[in-house]
Amino acid sequence: MLIGGPSFCHSTFQSPSEDGNFTDDVVALVQKEIGGDLKSLKKVSGLLEQLTLENKQLEEQVLTVSSSVPLRVSAALSTAEESRVKLESLLEKERLLSNTLQQHLQGAQVWADSIGQVLAQLDTLERHMKYLQCLARIEELSDFEEVLTQFHWPFISPPTQTLSPPANVQEFNSQLELLVSQLLSLQTSDDLISEKRETPSRPGQSQTPPLSLPIQIMLLPLSKRFRYHFTGNRQTNNLSKPEWFLTQVLIWMGNSSNFMDEKIQPILDRAGAKVNARVELCRGLLTLAQEKLAQDTPRLLYDDALFCHLVDEVLQFEKELRSTHSYPRAYPGVLHILLEETVFQKWLSVERKMAVEKVDAMLSAEGAWSSQYKDITDVDELKAPDCAETFMTLLLVITERYRALPCPRAQLSFLALQKELVDDFRIRLTQVMKEESRQPLSPRYCAILNAANYISTVLSDWGDNVFFLQLQQAAVSVGEEILGPLGATETGRLASLEGSLFEALLALLERLRGDMLGRLLDAVMRDVKEKAQPYCKDRWISLPSQSDQATMSLSSSACPMMLCLRDHLLQLQQMLCLPLFQMFWQGLAERLNSFIYEDLILYNHFNEGGAAQLQYDMTRNLFPLFGHYCKRPENFFKHVKEACLILTLKVGPALLLCDMLKQSEEEEGILNHQQPSPESALNELGVYKLAPSDVQILLNLRSAWLNQS
Repeated sequence: MLIGGPSFCHSTFQSPSEDGNFTDDVVALVQKEIGGDLKSLKKVSGLLEQLTLENKQLEEQVLTVSSSVPLRVSAALSTAEESRVKLESLLEKERLLSNTLQQHLQGAQVWADSIGQVLAQLDTLERHMKYLQCLARIEELSDFEEVLTQFHWPFISPPTQTLSPPANVQEFNSQLELLVSQLLSLQTSDDLISEKRETPSRPGQSQTPPLSLPIQIMLLPLSKRFRYHFTGNRQTNNLSKPEWFLTQVLIWMGNSSNFMDEKIQPILDRAGAKVNARVELCRGLLTLAQEKLAQDTPRLLYDDALFCHLVDEVLQFEKELRSTHSYPRAYPGVLHILLEETVFQKWLSVERKMAVEKVDAMLSAEGAWSSQYKDITDVDELKAPDCAETFMTLLLVITERYRALPCPRAQLSFLALQKELVDDFRIRLTQVMKEESRQPLSPRYCAILNAANYISTVLSDWGDNVFFLQLQQAAVSVGEEILGPLGATETGRLASLEGSLFEALLALLERLRGDMLGRLLDAVMRDVKEKAQPYCKDRWISLPSQSDQATMSLSSSACPMMLCLRDHLLQLQQMLCLPLFQMFWQGLAERLNSFIYEDLILYNHFNEGGAAQLQYDMTRNLFPLFGHYCKRPENFFKHVKEACLILTLKVGPALLLCDMLKQSEEEEGILNHQQPSPESALNELGVYKLAPSDVQILLNLRSAWLNQS
């Protein structure tokens, strides 16, 4: 009972699963404290008290803990809530701060990039400064410039015989050769290092080799003088006088050429340097001009007069550079400065503007439609009026200005401008022609016709020129970008050289020329027909026979017509150029042939005397009028000539011919190898143009024939 009491109290705190272990613990405790000795039972009372005390203490602890747990949990929860609120506040602050920081970083990134670029540039400049300092130190250590000074380098003025050579010239020559060779070796090693670091160039981009190191040093005093005179506020640095610095560069090239050829070139040859000393110096001096032009040209884009002057001077400089100084075409000159897009478009615009102004002035000039060579017969073959000749000279000058451009696209752009100007001039000619169309026989009308012919002739010659043939090939590949769509047919003709770049313009000019020539012929024929009316209405059927006349003479009724023809031919021979006059008189002969045949011969009947008189008038008077311009004028009057032949046939041959023609007409469609064809019979008589039916009509016009029939 005593043992069970504490054991029961203690077991109340044990779970059922722990009962077995608890019993074992009690048994072990009793066994330990009392053991198997019965005398030790007196210890049971003390053990019970001890266990009771411990049980009570445990119960108190449990009660104490049970009462304090809710307070601690509440405090912990309160603390946790406060922590959560603080944490959310901190998170919100962190989010706001992060957003602000992100915005700041984004805004500062531009500055950071800019500063990074500046720092990179500063780093590059620092390296360059160190390199230049190194070069300056090397220059201080060189005695090369001192040796050049002994040879009076640089030659600012033309070298003369008065310049005395240095006393110990042989020693200086040796030093000069030694120093040049050493500088070449130094540059060669530097070039080898640079080649390893060099990035490949873009496709189609040519790289100009660097100047030889000795030449670079020789250029230093000239470069210093150039910048002294042509930069800053110096009076010689004048935008309106580009010829000053361009001429100075050319002068220095000329002054230095002999020294480069005689002193420097042999040294370079012996050193194995495959460069031309004179060309190298020109390249270096040319760089000064290029830099100056690149700086000045954009400043002149808004002043047409100064810009035009600059272009003229640049073109003249380029011409002298290539011709006088034999600067190779493989190296760029200064023309590429003018090909920069903005500058080039300005150049085209100014050329167009000035050309139009000149055309306006030349067309309104007092002597625009007269020829300055009109009194010189052997010179004035084309009889071009001043306005047309001046206009083509203007186009020729434009051609010479863009001929040397290194870019085919730029050349084609100028060609397009020229074609535009030609078409504009053609339109102006048409307008003036319409004003003069009421008087097509006037000198001004003929001058307009000569102008159209002259322009057409010159353009035809240009189409066969080597320069324009080369442009024609370039137009096949890149022309559509500049000249507009060409079409497959036109492209093929250009590629095969069958057509020309001016083909469309030539067709328009030919149309104008043909129209004007037609108007001219119409006017002459109106006058001739009016004067020929009495002649056409003459009594051809009742004229006396040839045997009744002592001598034959021109019909009196034909005199006005013949005089009219003669006067017009003489007048137009004076006013029209030879090619146009040939076209005119041949056209006139063709129209006269038709007129006389249709309005005179077919309109009348002829007796023997009338036929003979007509033949005399034609063969002895009309044909000889045109005999001044060709050897066989009758070939241009085949209808009239053959009609006279039929009308003057003897009666017998005429009857045979008529019977043969009638029989041939009746047997038409039936082959008869024994009977000759009508055509062969007519050919035997000298009739080739007239058809058999025409011959029958003419035979019926014979009055003798009518009497016999």
